[in-house]
Amino acid sequence: MDAEAAADTTEPEAPGCPVTEFGQLREHAAVVDVPGLGSGSSLMVTRQEDVRTMLTDPRFRCDPATVPSAVNSLPAVFELVGMPEDLAYLGRGLLTRDGADHSRLRTLVSRAFTVRRVSALRPRVEALTDRLLDDVAAAGAGGRTVDLVSVFAYPLPIAVICELVGVPEGRRAPWQELGRLFMAHDPERMPEVAREVVAQVAELVEARRAEPADDLLTALVGVHEDDGDRLTERELVTMVFDLVIAGFETTAHLLSKATLALLTRPDQLAALRADPGLWPRAVHELVRTCGPVPTGIPRYAAADVEIGGATIPEGSTVLAGLLPANFDPRVYDGPDELDVRRDGGRGDGHVGFGQGAHYCLGAALARQETEVALRALVERFGDLRLAEEAAEPSQLGFYRLAELPVRVS
Repeated sequence: MDAEAAADTTEPEAPGCPVTEFGQLREHAAVVDVPGLGSGSSLMVTRQEDVRTMLTDPRFRCDPATVPSAVNSLPAVFELVGMPEDLAYLGRGLLTRDGADHSRLRTLVSRAFTVRRVSALRPRVEALTDRLLDDVAAAGAGGRTVDLVSVFAYPLPIAVICELVGVPEGRRAPWQELGRLFMAHDPERMPEVAREVVAQVAELVEARRAEPADDLLTALVGVHEDDGDRLTERELVTMVFDLVIAGFETTAHLLSKATLALLTRPDQLAALRADPGLWPRAVHELVRTCGPVPTGIPRYAAADVEIGGATIPEGSTVLAGLLPANFDPRVYDGPDELDVRRDGGRGDGHVGFGQGAHYCLGAALARQETEVALRALVERFGDLRLAEEAAEPSQLGFYRLAELPVRVS
């Protein structure tokens, strides 16, 4: 790679501000070296125009098997979280397929995971939100401190995505445990829980075949193209696994980070309370500034590709820098500030949900859920505040909150 266009550096780490540290990488070079999973290193594209170009360029493949000179990073990911080898096929979901193979799966799933289905779920999302806010109110009665992560931000997305897919309420404990293990990196416990979840999905598939229900799993079981193409058994299991894990883990972190951002920026919170019509715009701004995914999944260069003046060699592992791209001053005025009135222009106005063929399948659900949850939270509790007064606004950018202590009365 062109040394003048790339930086040899390391990935930013806490406790530094992620916006500042990723921003330094972005302003140093359009493409930078960062540590990779397993052996070797990766390259990260840092600027928004270049990130959009990369995400829509078919020469950057998601499936390393299609690039003979690439080093597959997926086994290192599975080893890190403790996923057993007999479930390695779970790594062959939508995110790791390309071209016609990806289009086939995406088309089949999109026919079941429709905007209409997501919109129809809104009343249920509102009901689940209200029920959890009752729990928040009870836990915070008398001025007691409530951890909003464990009582609200984490259980709501689990309930919503399981509701959408069709996982019965009494059978969601393994999914909750699986999400915790992905965060805790407990490789000893992971195999047992992952196998339990996969077995449950296979059982639910058979149950929906025998007795269809009004849920996404039933639609996935029945969906087919005109030529009779269907999701295979493993594809079904992998798709449900991906949807549930991606659907609650990322949204949980967005809800907690967004709440903290608003509570430490009272002018922005006041604007939303004064004009609830700002919420759809605000959700996009919160995804831009508090997005739970700092980079895209690894991609692999199938040829030498020039990006931002740098030549990325064939076989390189390349990451789309979503976080630095979303704070790129070449695109935004005052990019380091949260502005719920910001007009993002056409589309999302950010790359928090990706770009191109692999654009987040659940983006509409994530936006809906975030709007419903945050709006209900701040409208229900007019005295919502941090348990300890913040001396300054919280950092934006990616980092996970283990807890968010608040008071609601």
